[in-house]
Amino acid sequence: MSEKKIPYKIYLSEDEMPRAWYNLRADMKVKPAPLINPGTGAPMTAQELENVFCTELVAQELDDDTAFFPIPQEIRDFYKMYRPSPLVRAYCLEEQLQTPAKIYYKFEGNNTSGSHKLNSAIAQAYYAKKQGLKGVTTETGAGQWGTALAMACGYLGLDCQVYMVKCSYDQKPFRREVMKVYGASVTPSPSDTTNVGRKILAEFPGTTGSLGCAISEAVEVAGSNPGYRYVLGSVLNQVLLHQSIIGLESKIALDKYGVKPDIVIGCAGGGSNLGGLIAPFMGEKLRGEADYRIIAVEPASCPSFTRGKFAYDFCDTGKVCPLSKMYTLGSSFIPSADHAGGLRFHGMSSILSQLYHDGYMEAVSVNQTDIFRAAEQFARVEGILPAPESSHAILAAINEANKCKETGEEKTILFGLTGTGYFDMVAYERFHKGELSSAVPTDEDIAKSLARLPRVD
Repeated sequence: MSEKKIPYKIYLSEDEMPRAWYNLRADMKVKPAPLINPGTGAPMTAQELENVFCTELVAQELDDDTAFFPIPQEIRDFYKMYRPSPLVRAYCLEEQLQTPAKIYYKFEGNNTSGSHKLNSAIAQAYYAKKQGLKGVTTETGAGQWGTALAMACGYLGLDCQVYMVKCSYDQKPFRREVMKVYGASVTPSPSDTTNVGRKILAEFPGTTGSLGCAISEAVEVAGSNPGYRYVLGSVLNQVLLHQSIIGLESKIALDKYGVKPDIVIGCAGGGSNLGGLIAPFMGEKLRGEADYRIIAVEPASCPSFTRGKFAYDFCDTGKVCPLSKMYTLGSSFIPSADHAGGLRFHGMSSILSQLYHDGYMEAVSVNQTDIFRAAEQFARVEGILPAPESSHAILAAINEANKCKETGEEKTILFGLTGTGYFDMVAYERFHKGELSSAVPTDEDIAKSLARLPRVD
């Protein structure tokens, strides 16, 4: 039996935590398009990528064929602090909705970072440490990734430099202070500390920033400081690989009780949570072993799936990163400053983009005020204050459960509760005061940004 066809249960240990990450690309009939060097127009080589990323992570990034990557014991030991994470039946929510649907959620917020991001942060920090590096640089939007990476680097003794999207830096002061507790330096982006930051500030005076801006700055700093590499919390193939532990654990728990979800729902910004949650279910779907309805939920303020274009684009606003083929709104797209719900990246994972393009999953966009209402509805009956990002999935799950109520169908719904909202209280406060709106970009806004897409033959 080839490694590709080995059932995932073989990689299950006695503590019900997977011993290997699952690489969804191994089962994809159409592989994600390669990263392109914007200077040469040719696919990026491992050697080129190793100037930016850790060597082992580059190998994971480029591997389209290996189905399972063993999780190093040091990473598994760290995971044991908070994994396996809970899979919960939302009985109280079901009762409130009076729906025949069965609703389950995978809760990733039971660690200090408050989100799923720690799953990949410890992996990337581990490989940086193993390579003998001094430290890493990164960007963060809402702050979950920056917090997670700060925790991982603090644990391993690595320097951590974080560029945080300016509006989040201002809106979430406690999140940035947690990063500092773990020893990270935090700079609001765009800043005047980098060439690309100064260029963006000159072109967009007074900008509140974007994830694309912050990526550009972090990459520049990593490239100009020996002993440093850049790490990313979403979008990349390697990140979805590490996050597959979410879906593997979910499936292990559901299988144990003979439960098969009909619908799998995840919030979608860059794709890390969604890709990790759906991985084993999508794998079965691709292999023809089972079928699932898979729904990506994104903000109407940053609708890369539902209103973007499937094309090669820069992953960053400063245009210093490789080109990735993905659903994108254009690297110059900056969400409204009123948008407080996270999921701010202009593009989407190349893996998820290809799957969506090939019809294996659906996507919906939802309004900001609606997701906060869903968050409060969930918190009042299930007892967890959800992150705004997670609340996109909560809203979609409620909507699907209400459809079951109308039709009488007893469907089983699984969604990803990516984290807690305790560092998002400024956004909740603004919602309570009626200061949050559902800002949606116009067709003209999106067309203007897409007109600047690079030309790739």
